[in-house]
Amino acid sequence: PKPVDMANQVIKCKAAVAWEAGKPLSIEEIEVAPPKAHEVRIKIIATAVCHTDAYTLSGADPEGCFPVILGHEGAGIVESVGEGVTKLKAGDTVIPLYIPQCGECKFCLNPKTNLCQKIRVTQGKGLMPDGTSRFTCKGKTILHYMGTSTFSEYTVVADISVAKIDPLAPLDKVCLLGCGISTGYGAAVNTAKVEPGSVCAVFGLGGVGLAVIMGCKVAGASRIIGVDINKDKFARAKEFGATECINSQDFSKPIQEVLIEMTDGGVDYSFECIGNVKVMRAALEACHKGWGVSVVVGVAASGEEIATRPFQLVTGRTWKGTAFGGWKSVESVPKLVSEYMSKKIKVDEFVTHNLSFDEINKAFELMHSGKSIRTVVKI
Repeated sequence: PKPVDMANQVIKCKAAVAWEAGKPLSIEEIEVAPPKAHEVRIKIIATAVCHTDAYTLSGADPEGCFPVILGHEGAGIVESVGEGVTKLKAGDTVIPLYIPQCGECKFCLNPKTNLCQKIRVTQGKGLMPDGTSRFTCKGKTILHYMGTSTFSEYTVVADISVAKIDPLAPLDKVCLLGCGISTGYGAAVNTAKVEPGSVCAVFGLGGVGLAVIMGCKVAGASRIIGVDINKDKFARAKEFGATECINSQDFSKPIQEVLIEMTDGGVDYSFECIGNVKVMRAALEACHKGWGVSVVVGVAASGEEIATRPFQLVTGRTWKGTAFGGWKSVESVPKLVSEYMSKKIKVDEFVTHNLSFDEINKAFELMHSGKSIRTVVKI
């Protein structure tokens, strides 16, 4: 018998549903509707868990809506495409993108930014561009998340939110290029544009901080100082290229003063990879007068504000921010996968744990405990 063409069918599959804030995810059977025009249905093979998923699940995210299927760091295979999709077909190997690239909005047309705004409003509400959802469970509509929803065996995303990658790439590794690694690496090479011989400081040595260290090393930095309050993170940071690591709790004076002394006046580039506004201030003030640049990579909780004295900026320091490392996503993620395949950048070394789909809540526990860098969940 001929296999049934599933392209126009509802698919029943497993997904990890967040029914409400602050509760563990629940593995449920859901229905995934077929892709509509300019949409793509993807079979997710692997996904990782990021602090952003935990932030939304906690209930602290003002854009967080429930019930929802979380997950935004995944990889899979196109199962079917909707009407009008030309650049993708069933069987393509892909990474879903939480920052799309439509190629035609004023943001996409401007080389200075990667922040495509084409579907921003609906994506923020947990809906597809037409204002509806493709997920149902027990008769209820389940919302999408960050335009990706990778904690499901099948997901539906906008066709502008998909990067087509090398089919030989191992999906249980390159799924990490959907968020954390690309973000940190790009913060160094795109946003800061670290130069050879630079002195850099990286605050926060989780997955994103390690990726920043990797980017600084690729760019030829001469000193890369890792800063964290968990000394267990130091050995791995050095494997990634940190030349030294310091614990801010070991000093009686502010960490920016410690760094200024260590570096004869301050660092050329600093990176905040935590999302703590007090650390953001320290990272700026640790920069060298006249030319130091500090990049905010970590996402602070909603409503938080940053502070410093204006004199810090008047005397030549620059404060910048970055999202997804400044990469224009559809065109850049396939190149990042190629850089991994040719061993220019590390990915495998970020994976500290592998779990089955049924164990997904354990991935959140590992992250909160500080024991993991990235946990990959096989779907």
